Amino acid sequence: MNSKKRNRYAYFYIAPFFIVFLIFSLFPILYSFVLSFCNMDVLSGKFTFIGVENYKRMIESGYFFQTILNTLLIWIMSIIPQLTIAFVLSLILSNKWFRGKFLLRNLYYFPNLVTPVTIGLLFGALFSYPGGAVNNIISTFGLQAVDFQNNPMLARIVIAIAICWKNFGFNIIYFTAGINSISEEVMEAAEVDGASSWQKITRITIPLMKPILIYVMVTSIIGGLQMFDESHLVFKSVPGDATWTMVKYMYESAFVRFQFGYGAAVAYGIFVIIAIFSVFSLLVTRDKKDDYGSKPKKIRKGGKA
Repeated sequence: MNSKKRNRYAYFYIAPFFIVFLIFSLFPILYSFVLSFCNMDVLSGKFTFIGVENYKRMIESGYFFQTILNTLLIWIMSIIPQLTIAFVLSLILSNKWFRGKFLLRNLYYFPNLVTPVTIGLLFGALFSYPGGAVNNIISTFGLQAVDFQNNPMLARIVIAIAICWKNFGFNIIYFTAGINSISEEVMEAAEVDGASSWQKITRITIPLMKPILIYVMVTSIIGGLQMFDESHLVFKSVPGDATWTMVKYMYESAFVRFQFGYGAAVAYGIFVIIAIFSVFSLLVTRDKKDDYGSKPKKIRKGGKA
């Protein structure tokens, strides 16, 4: 078989991917973009072009910005303990003298395999008032049961705990891989130089893991700003809509009120917010100087730099 004929057959193997991508990815993206500039009649399916009115409504209402604040608060409350717990456990599980680490890694990763719907219903049952498992434990100490659902901040904390519990095992995999990729010779040299355990973590482990830390941070931002299931299912109603995230607002607009044009505009607003935060995180975490691109030092007479 000559090379031209072989290349021709190659297109048949890659064609299914591009067909699926065009139908189920690119077409919905373009369709929703056009829809964001229109009003759609649900019964007839007719479009009415209204320009940027949906975007003006989204900005002027102010409610979209409130959902951004809610999303950021829940994300911050979940990401800080999530990354901290994952990193500490990765350090422990990466110790070659630690026994049972393979079993523990599987146990920690298990919540990531549970569906978000199940996690939402589970934590809703745990923190329900007054007969949830958490309130039953509180009552055994003679304390009054806590109504988590009717306290906006407590409701956000419960959702943040649910997200943290679901995702910290996933981050353990990346952190453990990054720690294990560090050469043992580097650690042994640091020990010979008298470096303490804290100095090895802060001066060697964390700097060498910077690419993985950046990746985890960016993916956490993208995933965190798209949170929906937990905020929608843990508590049905919270005073002041304190648990309404951006995606939940988009869902309610499009699939509850059937305002598909406005919902599409909100979806693109979410896209812009996620893009801004992702680019900002990359700019903050990048190296100030590229080691490979920096100018070489001038050599003075006598061989000294």
